[in-house]
Amino acid sequence: MLHDPPKTGKAERPSETTRLQTGALLIIAFAVVLFLLVQARFVLISLATAIILFSLTSDVINFIARQRVGPFRIPNTLASIAAMVLIAAALLTLTSILLAQVNTVLVTTLSYAERAPSAVASLFAFLGEDSQLAVFNALQSVEISSYLRGAASQASGVTQGTVLIILFVGFLFAERIWFQTKLLSLVGDEVQAERVGKIIQSIIHRVNYYLLVKTVISAITGAMIFVLAQAFSLELATSLGIITFVLNFIPNIGSIVATALIALVAHVELGDATITLAIFAIAGVIQFINGSIIDPMLMGRALRLSSFGIILSLAFWGAVWGIPGMFLSVPIMVMLLVVCSHVPNLRNVAVLLSREGLPESEKMLDQPIERDLFGQDLRRD
Repeated sequence: MLHDPPKTGKAERPSETTRLQTGALLIIAFAVVLFLLVQARFVLISLATAIILFSLTSDVINFIARQRVGPFRIPNTLASIAAMVLIAAALLTLTSILLAQVNTVLVTTLSYAERAPSAVASLFAFLGEDSQLAVFNALQSVEISSYLRGAASQASGVTQGTVLIILFVGFLFAERIWFQTKLLSLVGDEVQAERVGKIIQSIIHRVNYYLLVKTVISAITGAMIFVLAQAFSLELATSLGIITFVLNFIPNIGSIVATALIALVAHVELGDATITLAIFAIAGVIQFINGSIIDPMLMGRALRLSSFGIILSLAFWGAVWGIPGMFLSVPIMVMLLVVCSHVPNLRNVAVLLSREGLPESEKMLDQPIERDLFGQDLRRD
């Protein structure tokens, strides 16, 4: 009849079923991807690090290629080989220094293993003798030797990872000259391929700028911690400076751990709570000024990442890939922010990841990057 109400129940059921099926497939896909990320963590961490190092070398190669030897300019191929040699030498040198410092810390920790529990327990003396004794017994029950063996085994894997990263970077260099051709063939549209290339360049520029600023700030902080430790005649002054430099690449948490570490070492070595408190306060001021004032000032609006998003990224990648995941959390988040900014269906994700809710726009993408990290004009032939 003309006045019969429309039958919408049956039409809605397939739609609800489809949404349920789509949601279930997304959950299954996420679980599979998470499983693969965990199972292949060693290879994926090495690959992610290699890609970041390879992106860093784009400015290095251009810088070397612009140099002249008399009237001749250095060829791009020779510049690529020079950059590859520099990367390999730097990675091997940093790995050897890191392993040497880890070995120093492990040996020194064994020598302090007997007096460390009593030194740490004395910090809780203000809570009463019972609390101090409970802390002492808890620390005495910890098998330090087993943790040290675990740390030594993980440190030995750093060398294998370094060699794998160098191999990955080498193969990426070999494929570098065909990247634009492959991108055009993959996308199938010259205009779209150019747009994808701009997105990739935006990611590379932002990650490179972040790593450059972070390296400078971390080096300054590590040097200041080294001077502080030397001023109080701490035995592990060099190790504390290097460890602080490395830990400062972990956002937020790294500086806290580094500050607590120097205070703990100072208390175990010196055994004076007043001096320990002074060292802790000075180290905290150094970390606060460099990490909370100078670092954001230099970063400016280059990253525009949400602080809460950084914490979530740090927690997720730390749970999936451990400590290496913490180091890679910010570069991965930068990549997600830029990609989601230019995919209409993922624009809301970019809004959540950005600091002010204003992710990168298409207009910003069309603005050319005029200078590289060395301050040289990219428009120059």
